[in-house]
Amino acid sequence: MTAVQHIPAQPTDFSFDPGTTALVVIDMQRDFLLPGGFGESLGNDVAQLRKVIGPLANLMAAARAAGIAVIHTREGHLPDLSDCPPAKLLRGSPSQRIGDPGKYGRLLVRGEYGHDIIDELAPLPGEVVIDKPGKGAFYATELAQVLAQKSIGSLLVTGVTTEVCVHTTVREANDRGYECLVVSDCVGSYFPEFQRVGLEMIAAQGGIFGWVADSAAVIDALAAAPPITHAPSNTPV
Repeated sequence: MTAVQHIPAQPTDFSFDPGTTALVVIDMQRDFLLPGGFGESLGNDVAQLRKVIGPLANLMAAARAAGIAVIHTREGHLPDLSDCPPAKLLRGSPSQRIGDPGKYGRLLVRGEYGHDIIDELAPLPGEVVIDKPGKGAFYATELAQVLAQKSIGSLLVTGVTTEVCVHTTVREANDRGYECLVVSDCVGSYFPEFQRVGLEMIAAQGGIFGWVADSAAVIDALAAAPPITHAPSNTPV
């Protein structure tokens, strides 16, 4: 265990032990962030999400330097779509639904080019990548086992989109007893109003789901932390 660190945050300072903390990077995939991908096919402005890339790259570098475990997620489905319920499959334009051909391969299908993480934020060898069929990172995945194996109790949550997969994951984590800090400039929404309100909802009522801080505050705290004696392993499970 390393010394407890503090990050200036809303609604109060966020206290965490770097040795039991993980950085979770949610769904920074080509289908969501690149022009012509699934996100844009729904009429969204991908430039809103791409604002996250620079701050998140800096935060990932700081977390890696501090020995913090970095865990990535990718939303997508089996090629036969057997893990995609009709309630999800039937969303979107009739010609651009999950599994349909897209600019980067079949939309949100595992193994396709568009399903993978953008080059700027690519996982390093050995970092855990969780493939998830739902909005939340805990549903039908091995994430809970990964966190337990690494003795993780606190999560620094980043990725897209703020009001959907980020919110769902934070709510799931909160129900499971994890302390979550959402990094405000490292999460993004296609809709600026959803971004603002989504962050306010996290920290409302004394931090009902968690804390919110910007990446500069998190990076400063990571840089000030003493080296992790026994850094959590990034070995996949």
